[in-house]
Amino acid sequence: MSTDTETHEGAQSDEWFASAKKIYPMATHGLFRRIKWALLFITLGIYYFLPFIRYDRGPDAPSQAVLVDMEGSRAYFFFIEIWPQEVYYLTGLLILAALVLFLMNAVAGRVWCGYLCPQTVWTDLFLWVERKVEGDRRERIVLDKDPWTFDKVRKRVTKHFLWLMIAWWTGGAWVLYFNDAPTLVWELLTFQAPMIAYVWIAILTTTTYLLAGFMREQVCIYMCPWPRIQAAMTDEKALNVTYRWDRGEPRGSLKQNKKLADQGMPAGDCVDCYQCFQVCPTGVDIRKGMQLDCIQCGLCIDACDNVMEKIGKPKGLIGYDTDENIQRRLEGKESVYEIVRVRTVIYVGIIAVVCGIMLFALLNRDFADISVLHDRNPVFVEQSDGSVRNGYTVRLSNKRRHERHFMLHVEGMPANTMVEAVGTEDTFAGRPIISVGPDTTREVRILVTSPPWAKMPHSTPVTFRITESVMGEVVTAKDTFKAPEKP
Repeated sequence: MSTDTETHEGAQSDEWFASAKKIYPMATHGLFRRIKWALLFITLGIYYFLPFIRYDRGPDAPSQAVLVDMEGSRAYFFFIEIWPQEVYYLTGLLILAALVLFLMNAVAGRVWCGYLCPQTVWTDLFLWVERKVEGDRRERIVLDKDPWTFDKVRKRVTKHFLWLMIAWWTGGAWVLYFNDAPTLVWELLTFQAPMIAYVWIAILTTTTYLLAGFMREQVCIYMCPWPRIQAAMTDEKALNVTYRWDRGEPRGSLKQNKKLADQGMPAGDCVDCYQCFQVCPTGVDIRKGMQLDCIQCGLCIDACDNVMEKIGKPKGLIGYDTDENIQRRLEGKESVYEIVRVRTVIYVGIIAVVCGIMLFALLNRDFADISVLHDRNPVFVEQSDGSVRNGYTVRLSNKRRHERHFMLHVEGMPANTMVEAVGTEDTFAGRPIISVGPDTTREVRILVTSPPWAKMPHSTPVTFRITESVMGEVVTAKDTFKAPEKP
């Protein structure tokens, strides 16, 4: 027992810059282990198979439900299509993700780390493979100490091969989000895919293999900044995996506790079996109190409950609780769990506001867009009849999946100002009609000429207004009309 304990407590060293010792998490079963398995299957299932889901957007449109089309400068999520100038939706999603993370921290500490963090999910999967091939904790410790034999080589080769296959499929699944999945799979298998696809698969295969197979808890303890951030944001009312020392102390072996009880002396329920930290993926002894390394996965709760059940003691010696409740119980008061409190209500309120803003923006988004770039050299041209001409490059975006026609009008200029769209002959009431193909952007050279009699100031604010011919959708962009400075 002492040898195993020393091996597992490697992550608990108090030395600065101490070399990391390998942790051998033991398998356990129970409620929280089942929750982790369920979330693992759900998250990995979504990640690996989402690129293969089809969604019909009509002809000449990608049929992949979730796709980031770098070549076409589009991002697709089922019925939502995001253009480059709508990157603020990504900003909104990042803000929303941060707020949800803050809310989870306010409710139950690092619970994100224990159940949904990609590092945790893939490490769990790699550990499952390791146990199936090499055995549980004690067998793996013995195998590491044994000399190299055929059986050891066979197990190691099998394990690393399976790890590499998982890592390879992880990298392969990632690139499928940026290309049509079935097409790219065939191209990858026939070595006809773009070289960049193979490069990204190699990078992600390597990082997954190293981080989930070898670095594991080192990522959670040292590389990830979230433990330090969440430790500063949590409060005394957040639920954390807690050793209820008011019930467990004084601890001792089952034999020692029975002897104390026979003598009428106090004895805690903890039998000092070390099961709680032998199952911990980061090597935490939860009995030492709340620690930065704890990822709130609840596996120690399952392990302790199993031991309590075997020795006929009530479950719950370790559970999601607060130090405040322990003090209340010592004072003879009932435990209080305040999940709904000012902090969580504020987070929920902000999340609701952000969701509302994003939903409003999506429902009221423009399906046309205009941007204007003024000529710089020359800024203006003075004609022989006294008129002044300015040139502009206008980009019109049609976000619908059918051709549309837009009438262009320049506001802020005197009457009889001439507006000409180079290469476009269609006009209506003297205003150019510009056709834009389905789901495309068209650049048009626009010449704006003031009438000869107009005494234009050096700079005149103008508004380029486009009006869609059928639906009447209006989009504007502001710029200036330049003229010679008057003496």
